[in-house]
Amino acid sequence: MTIQDHLSLDGINDDNLSIFKAIGVDYVAVMHPPPAKPDDSADIWKEVCKKVESHGMKFNNVGLRPAKEITLGKPGRDEHIEGWCTLIRNMGEAGVPTLCYNFRGIGNFRTAATVGRGGARYSTFDYDEFIKEAPDYPDHHISEEDLRSNLQHFLACIVPVAEEAEVQLTMHPDDPPRPEPLGGAARILSTLDDFERMFNAVPSHANAMLFCQGCVREMGEDVPTAIRRIGAQNKIAAVHFRNLRGTPDKFQEVFVDEGEVDMYEAMQTYREVGFEGPFMMDHTPSFPQEKAQWAGRAFAVGYIRSMIQAVYR
Repeated sequence: MTIQDHLSLDGINDDNLSIFKAIGVDYVAVMHPPPAKPDDSADIWKEVCKKVESHGMKFNNVGLRPAKEITLGKPGRDEHIEGWCTLIRNMGEAGVPTLCYNFRGIGNFRTAATVGRGGARYSTFDYDEFIKEAPDYPDHHISEEDLRSNLQHFLACIVPVAEEAEVQLTMHPDDPPRPEPLGGAARILSTLDDFERMFNAVPSHANAMLFCQGCVREMGEDVPTAIRRIGAQNKIAAVHFRNLRGTPDKFQEVFVDEGEVDMYEAMQTYREVGFEGPFMMDHTPSFPQEKAQWAGRAFAVGYIRSMIQAVYR
């Protein structure tokens, strides 16, 4: 069983990789800007592979978000999609097996952070507070029908390329996952039904889900039941193993040990459905102390490792 954590491309250096290795990370992901044109990047990914492997870990994933040309169907869409196809081919050539992405007319939404234990700040969403001054982005308005059509077109283009390159595409849910327009843009990956619709739109082993426990819980789903539902289809490609407190209308992203999801039961359910990793913390509460930047990551990785050892061994 494996644990994955992410860095920016500029963050791939000896200091950061040494810390990752020390705290128990197995796989490294790189968060990358979306390609605007078909540039060859195979040599970059090969160098990252060598650097990560020199520290005894594996470069396993590239994470990125489609540009608005793709999600909103703006002029230049096809060139942007060809950039993605080139990136996927380059990843396959370098031996990077997974790509994490999302598909949103507009990104994440949150309200003011709340303070938790030790003064840590929790990412928070309160729908009642949100709608008091709901943001609006006229340049990003899009209907559900059009956004679904754009996703269909995108998948039809990139999934065959991913199959050929032996790269698995792992789609992250909307965050917050609310099946209603936010900021003027529809949300089409906010329920498990949405994901099954995506799987069926372009059927392929390469078309899978990044199972974010936090977002699944934000959907109002029972996490173990949801794991069984998606796991039975062999569509869980990776897991964001994070915890949550609250309801879909008002929640806090808390430390992994203090939320309402039974993390031990969740880990047992992943084993039950045959999932073999990787697990990722996704993100964790922030600390007020400037020098504590690694503390939350180390705590989350250690907690995940203990769950793996308790259940899988």
